Amino acid sequence: MSYDIVISGGLVVDGTGAVARRADMAVSDGRIVEIGDGPYRADTAIDATGAVVAPGFIDLHSHADFTLPGHPAAETQLVQGVTTLITGNCGHSPFPNRHRGAPPGAGVFGKAELTWDWTDAREFGAVVTACAPAVNVGLQIGHNALRNTVIGEADRPPTTDELAAMCDIVRDAATAPGVVGFSTGLIYIPGLFAETDELRTLVGVAAEVGLLYSTHVRNEASELIAAVTEAIAVAESAGARVEVSHLKAMGPENWGSVRTALDLIDSARERGVDVTADVYPYTASSTDLSSRLAKWAVDGGREALLARLAVPEQRREIAAELRSRFGRDIDPDGVVIADLPPGDFQQYVGMSISAIGAERGTDAAEAALDILAAHHGSAPIVNHAMKEADVRAVLEHPWVSVASDGWVLTATGPGCPHPRSFGTFARVLGRYVREEKVLPLEEAVRKMTTLPAARIDVADRGTLAPGYAADVVVFDPDEVEDTSTFEHPWQLARGVRSVLVNGVVAVADGTVTGARAGQLVRRRK
Repeated sequence: MSYDIVISGGLVVDGTGAVARRADMAVSDGRIVEIGDGPYRADTAIDATGAVVAPGFIDLHSHADFTLPGHPAAETQLVQGVTTLITGNCGHSPFPNRHRGAPPGAGVFGKAELTWDWTDAREFGAVVTACAPAVNVGLQIGHNALRNTVIGEADRPPTTDELAAMCDIVRDAATAPGVVGFSTGLIYIPGLFAETDELRTLVGVAAEVGLLYSTHVRNEASELIAAVTEAIAVAESAGARVEVSHLKAMGPENWGSVRTALDLIDSARERGVDVTADVYPYTASSTDLSSRLAKWAVDGGREALLARLAVPEQRREIAAELRSRFGRDIDPDGVVIADLPPGDFQQYVGMSISAIGAERGTDAAEAALDILAAHHGSAPIVNHAMKEADVRAVLEHPWVSVASDGWVLTATGPGCPHPRSFGTFARVLGRYVREEKVLPLEEAVRKMTTLPAARIDVADRGTLAPGYAADVVVFDPDEVEDTSTFEHPWQLARGVRSVLVNGVVAVADGTVTGARAGQLVRRRK
């Protein structure tokens, strides 16, 4: 019998954590047909001698829904071996969108790239399908978008009717193709205004319709433990599966607290709560500069923030509160401007707010507010605030997936974006597996494949086995590495030889082929 594709001579790491073994693999009609001794005949032969053959990596925490329609080739992901992106994280999703057209805050995090010609999950999923992505995509309903659509950007609880409307939107979205989860971002406008009872109700609905609950918890610094406790309590009362997004501890005073957070996860699992977490392998995060401000300062959204910054007394109070966090959970030397549109401040891209303040004859707090005032209350930052030992502790935990928290980008571009978009998966395999032996190879692959697949309840991806979708990566374990750095981020990972997406060759001999065979993923239920 002849197959479409045969991958021969490789070391198969099937994603389950089982010990690697030498085997050949046969693929036909987009599915894995056989894994064994071979030899198999095929129209296309891929020589994997000296390489590892693994399931395509599943990026459980991505923001690619805001950039994928503009960059459907997904080159930055494919060359890392990523074949599936789970989007809609941190409460941010392009839907629901009450009116066609950009909603408030649409310029944040690259959202201005989108056309906004949709209103709900089904319509946005159709947009994703129409752009013919090179990778598979799973969607999540973002609580920020949900609250914005129903309530707006005000700091107040929903009325009974508003809460019922939000619940109905979640139920409806769960029936749309590709939707796998519901997410919150409890440091962002307007999600930060939600009280626990609101979350409990919405997460309960998400659980009823089979969705994962992903949460950027309310605090990742001095109140990390309280925030993780809240996330677990909400999931436990709602009967939900919960994913604690990008678990970390920000600021020197809080380093080490991730171990307590991991203990909370272990204790919750022992009493039956289905809780896990994910992590990216860097000691810097990336977010919006406005998220560093006090809650009252952003009540009402960015227009309200700009109005407050224009009132000298209110601006002084905002600056004083920001300044009070310096040295405690914010290091102004580590808050780096990642990108800005053309204007008076573009020259400061790649510089910290401390350095900008010094150059402008002011301090870091005033520099931050100057930038926000000049750029409609928003500026992307890279925030150096974590400890390497904490990153390793989280990465080693058996119930933590590897995830990027990144974007689909291109090989070159403007600004200084976080290197996690370019190198997360290659960095784990190169640095933390090969060089520093923090993880065995089989365990690292499990954290990139079967573990995230189980979280989104997708039955036919994340494992190399007959009948599964042929999402496959072939990489050189001695060569795979990230090359993107904070100073020079626009560099692609290397060491991945071949990638299949649904049985179509998307990377051949280390080069992206241009094939775009991605699909919306399908949940088990």
